[in-house]
Amino acid sequence: MQTLDSILTVADRYDAIVFDQWGVLHNGSAPYPHAVGAVEALAHAGVMLGVLSNSGKSAAINRDRITGIGFPASAFGPVMTSGEALKIDMRAGLLAHIRALYVISATPEDAARSVADMGVAQVATLSDADAVLLMGLPDGGDHATERAVLREARAQGKRLICSNPDRHSPRADGVLVESPGALAHEYADEGGEVLFYGKPHRPIFDALGAQLGARRVLMVGDSPEHDIAGAKAAGWDSLFIQGGLYADVEPRADLFDGIGLPDYMLPTLR
Repeated sequence: MQTLDSILTVADRYDAIVFDQWGVLHNGSAPYPHAVGAVEALAHAGVMLGVLSNSGKSAAINRDRITGIGFPASAFGPVMTSGEALKIDMRAGLLAHIRALYVISATPEDAARSVADMGVAQVATLSDADAVLLMGLPDGGDHATERAVLREARAQGKRLICSNPDRHSPRADGVLVESPGALAHEYADEGGEVLFYGKPHRPIFDALGAQLGARRVLMVGDSPEHDIAGAKAAGWDSLFIQGGLYADVEPRADLFDGIGLPDYMLPTLR
């Protein structure tokens, strides 16, 4: 694992560079200090840039989020999210048996917009649903309400679709919030059936890879479990950003036990 001074040091080794969002580009409300400059420099050098995010929302919503907090819209090529990958499969009929979803999300608006894009119905009663979609959680709290819903869903034998496998996500001032993946893994551990969309699972990497059309790809992420492991399975090189999820942890090899070391490391994107 080589510690870099700047991502520009290795940019010419790759046909495309793919960024995670939270913990790499921004903290949910503002870019990290040198991230915009690094992206602008890479784009100016002609490097193809993409985004691969465990967001339950669509690619279009996330592209707007990225540019809305200060990144140049022209810098990024394809944006792929776990929510977008699910939408693609739903609209392609790969989950044709699912025609009605009970949705757990951060806001009612998120749920309504996402399900409408998938071409299926959103229902307000668990018993009327073919499956439960866990796409987001409100920041803060112990999510007792959502856990109670999932206990009832498991009792009814409902399949859970998780379109954000992250267990935690960084926010401003070094705060970590619980993310949908934490509840989905609990659901699976207690005997429920879970279908995950997003990193580290291979389909989302393949979906973005097909859009990139690149042979040599570098994944830049802050999660060993999702970004680094997923990149290795996809045959991509990886760069670990230490200042996201693990900002308060000394960088050490055991963070990558069972995964393998990334190719490079940076404290923050620069």
